[in-house]
Amino acid sequence: MSSLTALTIETDPAHGGRWTSLLAGGREWLWHRDEPRRARAVPGDAFADAGGLEECVPTVRGTPDHGDAWARPWQRAAGTESVACADFRLSRRIRGDEGSVVVDYRLTAEPGYRFLWAAHALLDLSDEARIGIGDGTQARFYPDGGARWVPCSWPSQPGPAGRLDRLGPEDGTAVGAIVDSSRVSVHDGGAVLRMAVESEGQPVSVAVWRNLGGFPEQEPYRSIGVEPMLGRVFDLAAAGDGDAACVPRSGEVRWRLTMTAGAETDPETDPVTAVPTQ
Repeated sequence: MSSLTALTIETDPAHGGRWTSLLAGGREWLWHRDEPRRARAVPGDAFADAGGLEECVPTVRGTPDHGDAWARPWQRAAGTESVACADFRLSRRIRGDEGSVVVDYRLTAEPGYRFLWAAHALLDLSDEARIGIGDGTQARFYPDGGARWVPCSWPSQPGPAGRLDRLGPEDGTAVGAIVDSSRVSVHDGGAVLRMAVESEGQPVSVAVWRNLGGFPEQEPYRSIGVEPMLGRVFDLAAAGDGDAACVPRSGEVRWRLTMTAGAETDPETDPVTAVPTQ
Protein backbone atom coordinates (compact mmCIF):
# COMPACT_ATOMS: atom_id res chain seq x y z
CA MET A 1 0.00 0.00 0.00
CA SER A 2 1.19 3.52 -0.67
CA SER A 3 -0.03 7.11 -0.61
CA LEU A 4 0.53 9.48 -3.50
CA THR A 5 2.94 12.42 -3.09
CA ALA A 6 3.27 15.39 -5.43
CA LEU A 7 6.38 15.35 -7.64
CA THR A 8 8.26 18.42 -8.83
CA ILE A 9 10.88 18.45 -11.60
CA GLU A 10 13.56 20.96 -12.52
CA THR A 11 15.38 20.85 -15.86
CA ASP A 12 18.34 22.68 -17.36
CA PRO A 13 17.63 23.35 -21.06
CA ALA A 14 20.88 25.26 -21.55
CA HIS A 15 22.89 22.17 -20.65
CA GLY A 16 21.45 19.28 -22.61
CA GLY A 17 17.95 19.37 -21.14
CA ARG A 18 19.26 17.53 -18.08
CA TRP A 19 16.84 16.94 -15.22
CA THR A 20 18.49 18.42 -12.14
CA SER A 21 15.80 17.67 -9.55
CA LEU A 22 13.06 15.11 -8.99
CA LEU A 23 11.57 16.02 -5.62
CA ALA A 24 8.76 14.30 -3.74
CA GLY A 25 7.75 14.66 -0.11
CA GLY A 26 10.98 16.42 0.77
CA ARG A 27 13.09 13.67 -0.80
CA GLU A 28 15.42 14.32 -3.73
CA TRP A 29 15.42 11.16 -5.87
CA LEU A 30 18.17 12.19 -8.29
CA TRP A 31 21.81 11.51 -7.45
CA HIS A 32 24.50 14.05 -8.34
CA ARG A 33 28.27 14.26 -8.40
CA ASP A 34 30.70 17.10 -8.96
CA GLU A 35 31.73 17.12 -12.62
CA PRO A 36 33.12 20.48 -13.80
CA ARG A 37 33.21 19.31 -17.44
CA ARG A 38 29.41 19.04 -17.56
CA ALA A 39 28.64 22.77 -17.67
CA ARG A 40 30.91 23.42 -20.67
CA ALA A 41 30.25 20.21 -22.66
CA VAL A 42 29.69 20.54 -26.39
CA PRO A 43 28.78 17.94 -29.05
CA GLY A 44 31.65 15.54 -29.59
CA ASP A 45 32.92 15.70 -26.01
CA ALA A 46 33.30 12.56 -23.92
CA PHE A 47 30.32 12.08 -21.62
CA ALA A 48 30.55 14.10 -18.40
CA ASP A 49 28.59 12.28 -15.69
CA ALA A 50 27.09 14.79 -13.27
CA GLY A 51 24.13 12.60 -12.33
CA GLY A 52 20.54 13.75 -12.57
CA LEU A 53 18.53 12.46 -15.52
CA GLU A 54 19.95 12.71 -19.02
CA GLU A 55 17.95 12.32 -22.23
CA CYS A 56 19.99 9.68 -24.09
CA VAL A 57 19.10 9.58 -27.80
CA PRO A 58 19.75 8.10 -30.42
CA THR A 59 21.91 5.68 -28.41
CA VAL A 60 23.04 5.12 -24.82
CA ARG A 61 26.40 3.44 -25.21
CA GLY A 62 28.41 3.55 -28.40
CA THR A 63 28.85 6.63 -30.59
CA PRO A 64 28.13 9.29 -29.55
CA ASP A 65 28.39 8.08 -25.94
CA HIS A 66 25.10 8.73 -24.12
CA GLY A 67 23.64 10.09 -27.34
CA ASP A 68 23.65 13.35 -29.25
CA ALA A 69 21.25 15.49 -27.18
CA TRP A 70 22.91 15.70 -23.74
CA ALA A 71 25.65 18.15 -24.83
CA ARG A 72 23.43 20.45 -26.93
CA PRO A 73 21.46 23.48 -25.72
CA TRP A 74 17.70 22.97 -25.71
CA GLN A 75 15.08 25.63 -26.37
CA ARG A 76 12.10 26.32 -24.12
CA ALA A 77 8.94 27.90 -25.55
CA ALA A 78 5.27 27.76 -24.55
CA GLY A 79 5.83 24.96 -22.06
CA THR A 80 7.76 22.73 -24.48
CA GLU A 81 11.49 21.99 -24.44
CA SER A 82 13.20 20.85 -27.62
CA VAL A 83 16.56 20.13 -29.21
CA ALA A 84 17.65 19.87 -32.85
CA CYS A 85 20.31 17.31 -33.77
CA ALA A 86 21.77 16.41 -37.15
CA ASP A 87 19.29 13.63 -37.96
CA PHE A 88 16.29 14.34 -35.73
CA ARG A 89 14.45 16.81 -33.57
CA LEU A 90 13.23 15.89 -30.08
CA SER A 91 10.68 17.76 -27.98
CA ARG A 92 9.12 17.09 -24.59
CA ARG A 93 6.32 18.62 -22.58
CA ILE A 94 6.24 18.08 -18.81
CA ARG A 95 2.99 18.48 -16.90
CA GLY A 96 1.40 17.47 -13.63
CA ASP A 97 -1.64 15.20 -13.64
CA GLU A 98 -3.38 14.40 -10.32
CA GLY A 99 -0.19 13.75 -8.35
CA SER A 100 1.75 12.27 -11.25
CA VAL A 101 4.24 13.83 -13.63
CA VAL A 102 3.56 13.10 -17.30
CA VAL A 103 6.19 13.77 -19.96
CA ASP A 104 5.07 13.62 -23.59
CA TYR A 105 7.86 13.19 -26.15
CA ARG A 106 7.91 13.66 -29.91
CA LEU A 107 10.80 12.78 -32.21
CA THR A 108 10.70 13.78 -35.87
CA ALA A 109 13.07 12.37 -38.50
CA GLU A 110 13.09 10.75 -41.91
CA PRO A 111 10.90 7.62 -42.12
CA GLY A 112 12.98 4.54 -41.37
CA TYR A 113 15.31 6.34 -38.95
CA ARG A 114 16.20 3.97 -36.06
CA PHE A 115 17.05 5.16 -32.58
CA LEU A 116 17.18 4.35 -28.89
CA TRP A 117 15.99 6.63 -26.12
CA ALA A 118 16.52 6.32 -22.38
CA ALA A 119 15.46 8.49 -19.48
CA HIS A 120 18.91 7.94 -17.95
CA ALA A 121 17.92 8.56 -14.32
CA LEU A 122 20.67 8.14 -11.73
CA LEU A 123 18.96 7.77 -8.38
CA ASP A 124 20.11 8.58 -4.85
CA LEU A 125 19.46 5.23 -3.15
CA SER A 126 20.59 3.52 0.03
CA ASP A 127 22.17 0.07 0.31
CA GLU A 128 18.74 -1.31 1.27
CA ALA A 129 16.90 -0.09 -1.84
CA ARG A 130 14.97 -2.51 -4.05
CA ILE A 131 14.07 -2.31 -7.75
CA GLY A 132 10.60 -3.72 -8.44
CA ILE A 133 9.93 -5.48 -11.74
CA GLY A 134 7.89 -8.64 -12.02
CA ASP A 135 9.91 -11.76 -11.14
CA GLY A 136 10.60 -13.95 -14.15
CA THR A 137 10.44 -11.13 -16.71
CA GLN A 138 12.72 -11.74 -19.68
CA ALA A 139 15.89 -9.63 -19.58
CA ARG A 140 19.29 -9.11 -21.16
CA PHE A 141 22.24 -9.07 -18.78
CA TYR A 142 25.32 -6.98 -19.60
CA PRO A 143 28.28 -8.12 -17.49
CA ASP A 144 30.51 -5.20 -18.52
CA GLY A 145 30.48 -1.90 -20.37
CA GLY A 146 30.39 -3.38 -23.87
CA ALA A 147 27.71 -4.55 -26.26
CA ARG A 148 27.85 -8.21 -25.18
CA TRP A 149 24.79 -9.54 -23.35
CA VAL A 150 23.39 -12.87 -22.21
CA PRO A 151 19.71 -13.74 -21.59
CA CYS A 152 18.46 -13.92 -18.04
CA SER A 153 15.24 -13.89 -16.05
CA TRP A 154 14.74 -10.89 -13.75
CA PRO A 155 15.96 -10.48 -11.06
CA SER A 156 18.54 -13.27 -11.37
CA GLN A 157 21.85 -12.65 -13.06
CA PRO A 158 24.18 -15.29 -14.46
CA GLY A 159 26.92 -16.40 -12.09
CA PRO A 160 27.17 -16.25 -8.30
CA ALA A 161 26.60 -12.52 -7.82
CA GLY A 162 22.96 -12.82 -6.75
CA ARG A 163 19.88 -10.73 -7.47
CA LEU A 164 19.85 -7.60 -9.61
CA ASP A 165 16.94 -6.02 -7.74
CA ARG A 166 18.83 -5.68 -4.44
CA LEU A 167 21.56 -3.07 -4.28
CA GLY A 168 23.63 -3.53 -1.15
CA PRO A 169 26.98 -1.88 -0.31
CA GLU A 170 29.80 -1.18 -2.73
CA ASP A 171 31.45 -4.42 -3.86
CA GLY A 172 33.50 -3.30 -6.86
CA THR A 173 31.03 -4.51 -9.49
CA ALA A 174 29.31 -2.65 -12.33
CA VAL A 175 26.70 -4.47 -14.44
CA GLY A 176 23.69 -3.58 -16.55
CA ALA A 177 20.44 -5.18 -17.62
CA ILE A 178 17.57 -4.36 -19.96
CA VAL A 179 14.25 -5.83 -18.88
CA ASP A 180 11.23 -6.45 -21.14
CA SER A 181 8.86 -4.37 -19.01
CA SER A 182 7.21 -1.01 -19.51
CA ARG A 183 7.14 -0.15 -15.81
CA VAL A 184 9.33 -0.23 -12.73
CA SER A 185 9.13 0.79 -9.09
CA VAL A 186 11.99 1.81 -6.82
CA HIS A 187 11.62 1.27 -3.06
CA ASP A 188 13.85 2.88 -0.47
CA GLY A 189 13.43 3.92 3.15
CA GLY A 190 9.65 3.72 3.10
CA ALA A 191 9.35 5.73 -0.12
CA VAL A 192 8.49 4.48 -3.60
CA LEU A 193 9.04 5.97 -7.05
CA ARG A 194 7.17 4.46 -10.01
CA MET A 195 7.98 5.00 -13.66
CA ALA A 196 6.21 3.77 -16.79
CA VAL A 197 6.79 4.30 -20.51
CA GLU A 198 4.33 3.75 -23.35
CA SER A 199 4.62 4.12 -27.12
CA GLU A 200 2.32 2.62 -29.71
CA GLY A 201 4.12 0.27 -32.07
CA GLN A 202 7.60 0.78 -30.58
CA PRO A 203 9.68 -1.53 -28.34
CA VAL A 204 9.78 -0.36 -24.71
CA SER A 205 11.85 -1.62 -21.79
CA VAL A 206 13.55 -0.67 -18.52
CA ALA A 207 17.33 -0.48 -18.25
CA VAL A 208 19.13 -0.95 -14.94
CA TRP A 209 22.71 0.20 -14.34
CA ARG A 210 24.01 -1.14 -11.02
CA ASN A 211 27.42 0.40 -10.42
CA LEU A 212 28.56 -0.51 -6.92
CA GLY A 213 31.96 1.10 -7.17
CA GLY A 214 33.11 -0.83 -10.23
CA PHE A 215 33.10 1.99 -12.80
CA PRO A 216 35.07 3.77 -14.14
CA GLU A 217 38.27 1.78 -13.87
CA GLN A 218 40.11 4.86 -12.64
CA GLU A 219 38.48 6.54 -9.62
CA PRO A 220 35.28 4.43 -9.52
CA TYR A 221 32.17 5.69 -7.77
CA ARG A 222 28.70 4.34 -6.92
CA SER A 223 25.79 5.15 -9.25
CA ILE A 224 22.43 3.47 -9.76
CA GLY A 225 20.52 3.99 -13.00
CA VAL A 226 16.86 3.03 -13.48
CA GLU A 227 15.95 4.01 -17.02
CA PRO A 228 12.69 3.66 -18.97
CA MET A 229 13.62 3.11 -22.63
CA LEU A 230 12.54 2.88 -26.22
CA GLY A 231 14.51 -0.09 -27.55
CA ARG A 232 16.06 -3.22 -26.04
CA VAL A 233 19.84 -2.67 -26.27
CA PHE A 234 22.32 -0.10 -24.94
CA ASP A 235 24.17 0.45 -28.22
CA LEU A 236 22.25 1.31 -31.37
CA ALA A 237 24.99 -0.27 -33.48
CA ALA A 238 24.19 -3.63 -31.85
CA ALA A 239 20.41 -3.40 -32.39
CA GLY A 240 18.82 -6.29 -34.24
CA ASP A 241 15.33 -6.47 -35.70
CA GLY A 242 12.85 -5.06 -33.21
CA ASP A 243 15.58 -3.84 -30.85
CA ALA A 244 15.27 -0.13 -31.70
CA ALA A 245 12.51 2.38 -32.27
CA CYS A 246 11.84 3.18 -35.93
CA VAL A 247 10.27 6.32 -37.39
CA PRO A 248 7.18 5.38 -39.44
CA ARG A 249 5.91 6.95 -42.66
CA SER A 250 4.38 9.84 -40.69
CA GLY A 251 7.90 11.04 -39.83
CA GLU A 252 7.35 11.10 -36.08
CA VAL A 253 7.39 8.88 -33.01
CA ARG A 254 5.51 9.82 -29.85
CA TRP A 255 5.86 8.32 -26.39
CA ARG A 256 4.93 9.08 -22.80
CA LEU A 257 6.81 8.77 -19.52
CA THR A 258 4.73 8.78 -16.33
CA MET A 259 6.16 9.10 -12.80
CA THR A 260 4.48 8.87 -9.42
CA ALA A 261 5.90 8.87 -5.91
CA GLY A 262 4.57 7.96 -2.52
CA ALA A 263 5.17 6.66 0.96
CA GLU A 264 4.55 2.97 1.54
CA THR A 265 3.73 1.10 4.72
CA ASP A 266 5.43 -2.14 3.64
CA PRO A 267 7.94 -2.13 0.75
CA GLU A 268 7.45 -5.88 0.25
CA THR A 269 3.72 -5.59 -0.48
CA ASP A 270 3.89 -3.46 -3.59
CA PRO A 271 4.20 -5.96 -6.42
CA VAL A 272 4.90 -4.78 -9.96
CA THR A 273 3.17 -6.39 -12.89
CA ALA A 274 5.53 -6.64 -15.81
CA VAL A 275 4.16 -5.51 -19.15
CA PRO A 276 6.03 -7.20 -22.02
CA THR A 277 7.33 -5.10 -24.86
CA GLN A 278 5.60 -5.22 -28.21
